[in-house]
Amino acid sequence: MEVPILASVFSWMDDNDMDYGPMMIIIDLFLILLGFFLFGVSAADAFSFFIFLLPIWLPVVLFLVFFSKWDEAVGKKFWANQGRTTLRIIPPQEVFKSPEAMEFVLAQIHNVANPDNLMQTYLDGKRPLDFSLEIVSIGGEVRFYVNVPTKKTRDAFEANMYAQYPGVEIIEEPVDYAGEVPISFDPSKTTVFSVHMGKKKDGFLPIKTYIDYGLDKLPKEEEKLDPMTPMLEVFGSIKQHERIYMQILIKSFRRDSFKNGQLLLGEGPNWSDDLFKYINKLMNRDPEKRTPLAAGETEEMARLTSGERDTIMTLERNADKYAYKGAIRWVYINHQGGFNSDLINPIIRSFSQYDVNTRNAIGVRWRTDFDYKDIIPGGKVKALNALRKQELKEYKMRKYFPKCGIDSPRIFTVEELATMFHLPGQVAQTPTLTRVGSTRGEAPANLPTGELPL
Repeated sequence: MEVPILASVFSWMDDNDMDYGPMMIIIDLFLILLGFFLFGVSAADAFSFFIFLLPIWLPVVLFLVFFSKWDEAVGKKFWANQGRTTLRIIPPQEVFKSPEAMEFVLAQIHNVANPDNLMQTYLDGKRPLDFSLEIVSIGGEVRFYVNVPTKKTRDAFEANMYAQYPGVEIIEEPVDYAGEVPISFDPSKTTVFSVHMGKKKDGFLPIKTYIDYGLDKLPKEEEKLDPMTPMLEVFGSIKQHERIYMQILIKSFRRDSFKNGQLLLGEGPNWSDDLFKYINKLMNRDPEKRTPLAAGETEEMARLTSGERDTIMTLERNADKYAYKGAIRWVYINHQGGFNSDLINPIIRSFSQYDVNTRNAIGVRWRTDFDYKDIIPGGKVKALNALRKQELKEYKMRKYFPKCGIDSPRIFTVEELATMFHLPGQVAQTPTLTRVGSTRGEAPANLPTGELPL
C-alpha cells in the first residue's frame, strides 16, 4: 500500500523528468533513523551504525548525485545547441479545413529523439525538445505564435503548415513579442498575474475534442461550433494597455529506459497502459479481479451505458494518437498598474469548452494571487513580486516548472492539442484577429515572356 504523500512526491518528480535516486536514499535514511527512534536506539548507536556502513552508502549517493547532475548538464547543452525560433502565424481569410489539419502538423513534428547509442544519450544529451503553442492579445490584437527548436523543427513545421493551410503566412519577427515587458518591471507601474492550468484528472482521460464537436465532418461555416471562439473573443476585448499571453508547453512523450537516460532495467510504462487498465475496469475485465471459471461457466461482461461506450471509443481512439506531456500557462499584464479582476474568470471559463464531466476537464492548478498582499506581512510582498518576475522569465524562456504536485504536466494527444490550438475559420468573427490581407496565388504558367511586338 502506497503512502499518499510519498506517492504524490514521486509522481511529481517523475512527471518532471527528475532523477529521484538521491532523494530515495535520503528518505530511506530518514526512515531508518525514525525506526531507531521508535525502537529506543540511542543517537550514538545510530551514528555508529551509519559510520560503519559509510563505505557502502556514500559511493552510491555520490554516484547518483553525479549521474543526476551530468544528465541534467548534457540535456541542457543539447537543448541550447538546437536554438529557438518564435514564428508568428497569420491565418488566411478563409480556413476550410477542420482542426485535423493542425493535428497532422503536430503529429509530423512529434519527435521522441530516441538515441541510437549510449554516446548520444550520455555525451550528446539527446532528449525530446520543448515546443510552445501560443495565442496572445496585445492591446486586443489577437495573434498566433509558435516557439520551436530552430535546427530540428522549424523547417518541418513551416513546410507542414503551408501544406495544410494554403494561404497562411508565417514570419519570424525580429523581436520576440514577450520582450515588450522587461523582467525587471516596476510592480508599481506594471501588473503581472500568472496562472497554470492543466487536466484535472489523469492524463490518459481525454478532454472534449473537435471530433466531439463534429468539426471532423466539415459542417457549413454557419453550423460550426469552434471551442476556441470564446477565448478569442475574451482576448480581443481587452484594452490597449493590457496584454494576455497564453502558451501550451509540450514535449514529446518518451518511455523511460537506461538508453534514454534513466537508471532502469528494461523500459518504463507507456502512457496508454493506464488507459487500457481503465477500459478493462469499465468492461469488468480487470485481471486482478478475475476468478477462475468453473466448467460450463461463461464470463459475465459489464453492461455499459451509452456514455460509457462513448468513453471507451474515445479512449481507444486517443490510444492510437501521438502523445505529448503538456501544461498550460497564461499571463495577464496591465501596463497601468491596476488589476482588472473581471477578466480572470472569463479567461478561465473559456477553457470549460473542453470539459467533459465523465472524462476530464481543464482547470486552474496554481496562480499568483494579488489578494495575498492583504494578509501577508509586508516583507512577503517583495517575495511575491519576485515570484511574478520569475514567472515572466520562465514564459520568455518557454520553460515550465511546476509549483506543486497537482501542477505537473499531463498527457495530451495531438487530437486534444489541435482542438485547443488551430487556425479558426470565419466562424471566429473576432474583429481584432489578424488575418492575411488577401489571397495569394502563383502567376499563371502561360504568361508571355520577352518584349511584346510593336
